[in-house]
Amino acid sequence: MAKKSKLKDAAVKIGSAVGKVEGKAHKAAYTAAKAAHVAKQELAQLSKHVDAMKKQLKKSTKKLKSALG
Repeated sequence: MAKKSKLKDAAVKIGSAVGKVEGKAHKAAYTAAKAAHVAKQELAQLSKHVDAMKKQLKKSTKKLKSALG
């Protein structure tokens, strides 16, 4: 009867270890997904700024050409 108890205890320890590892992996994946989402938002903002700067540069170029020409 003692063998079954030892096997059960070993199975419980293995299950606990696997559960902890899965929990940490899930938490790491969630954190990575969250960081990726924030990075995507920042990239969108930067794209808007670049577009605005392009527009401003075109206007400035147009004014400069008409002033020189």
